[in-house]
Amino acid sequence: MRKPILAANWKMYKTAAEAKEFADQLLSYLQEGASLKQPIQEQVEILVCPPFTALSAFAAATQGTAVAVGGQNLYPRKEGAFTGEVSPLMLKAEGASYVIIGHSERRQILGEADELLNEKVKAALEYGLKPILCVGETLEQRRRGETADFCRGQLAAALAGLDQAVCDTLVVAYEPIWAIGTGESASPQDAQETIALLRQWLAEAYGPAAAAKVRIQYGGSVKPENVAGYLAMPDIDGALIGGAGLQASSFWKMLQAAADLGV
Repeated sequence: MRKPILAANWKMYKTAAEAKEFADQLLSYLQEGASLKQPIQEQVEILVCPPFTALSAFAAATQGTAVAVGGQNLYPRKEGAFTGEVSPLMLKAEGASYVIIGHSERRQILGEADELLNEKVKAALEYGLKPILCVGETLEQRRRGETADFCRGQLAAALAGLDQAVCDTLVVAYEPIWAIGTGESASPQDAQETIALLRQWLAEAYGPAAAAKVRIQYGGSVKPENVAGYLAMPDIDGALIGGAGLQASSFWKMLQAAADLGV
């Protein structure tokens, strides 16, 4: 059974001091829940992805706990003359074990192409980071009935040249672009349909057993009020959370919802 993973992507929010405050609040909630028959952290993997400037402070505040830390991006080299970029080794040194790759904001705003994202996935794996690979369609593509082919194409391009070993650590995040930061969200049934097709592609590429290991999240206006509906779907193994993950109390409610489902 796949352990669900709830990840808070803070994007360009929070200073180092604010990150530590969030960490202290979240750890307080976890301590309160430690007396449960099965503590939440045993049922759900907890991940927070701060901005680079707050990553070290958050990692230090949560060191030795069940809270994992991730980067929001990387450059696919261990070092070099790449002004403004962050290497996978730098992320690891600051305490990260995961990294988000191919978020739609980077694809659209910064023009990141599939070839570059393929390099980033390979670099993450080479240096021991677990990639969270984001895929998702625009509203126009959805209306034209292109969702399945487009998202599967993104998956194929980003994983080109990789064998089934990638499935041991890969996390996929299905984030329909039209639902990110808009207040709109795909229905749980719509999300399940697309995510099932992504898992089918993984099974065709790497075999059913390997595909069954991959956790696939839903992302796009996920909040405490709707997260349980997504996590109840058979192929949805967590959520990549934006705005609702900026408050420890809100993030905690979503962790509780996941644990209550017993997923």
